[in-house]
Amino acid sequence: MKPTKDIPITMLDNGGSPVFKNDFFERFTLRKAARPLQLTDRISKDYLFPTFYGDVTCAIAIFLCSYNKAEVLVAERLHPKIKPVRISRGRAIIAFSCYEYKNVMNVPPYNEIAMAVPVMVNAAFRPPLLPMIMKFSRFGYYIAGMPVTSRENQIRGNRIWGLPKVTQRIDIEKKGSDCVTTAYENSGEPYLTLRVPVNGTAAEFDETSSLYSRLDGKLLRSETNFRAVFNVNKRMDLLFRKGVKPDRACIEIGRGGSAKLLRDLEIEEQPFQTRYAEHMSSCFDLPSEKTQNWFEKLNG
Repeated sequence: MKPTKDIPITMLDNGGSPVFKNDFFERFTLRKAARPLQLTDRISKDYLFPTFYGDVTCAIAIFLCSYNKAEVLVAERLHPKIKPVRISRGRAIIAFSCYEYKNVMNVPPYNEIAMAVPVMVNAAFRPPLLPMIMKFSRFGYYIAGMPVTSRENQIRGNRIWGLPKVTQRIDIEKKGSDCVTTAYENSGEPYLTLRVPVNGTAAEFDETSSLYSRLDGKLLRSETNFRAVFNVNKRMDLLFRKGVKPDRACIEIGRGGSAKLLRDLEIEEQPFQTRYAEHMSSCFDLPSEKTQNWFEKLNG
């Protein structure tokens, strides 16, 4: 999908769409933010939150990377007392979630890639991997990179959540038995290609997660929810093996400026896990005010 840099003057009026009428979305009460978001000098919009996403196609590839490099990244961009989840043999995790958002409440469709590092907040006890499979209140994700195809959505992400969104071309398409996602530099050169198998073992996911970000020097926690049946492939042996070479390229990282962060993380070539789903329902809420005192204690 080519990037859309023009911002419509009026807000998309699609709240009555049947795609948002299921029991997942009925869990949430829509509300407006304290004030409309000023997108340009002439355009402001009064969105509803949480933002609803209906009939989403989602492809996820989860890789192991250098713990030390991930730790430095999170400390510099978020907070030194927020640490990546530690995996065996000096590694952390980076998950690439590729979304084809065909129906977004109040916003035209767009594509997106979330590059997320699982983290723990101010936790002296950080057992390897356990926060990924058990409920830890201080577990969440730091978004290291987030290209999108919509300038309007970039501004929303930058100004509401402090997310590192940039407007770029992102193609998401089925090729044979794979869902292939490619992100492009503004020059037109691809800098990231991910291949996720469409087939796998079916598993239902109904999850709530926290995203940690920083806006104007202030730490934020925002809640994201999703439900879908994913086709899953796992390589549990990678927990005990390092540098395993895949039979085929699963991730390709270019040499352009947008790829530098990914190259610096020393991402291994074989994914630890992949997931693919169609018709996912999800939503993303405003930053929570309830956790601000908790975050302030990090600086104590």
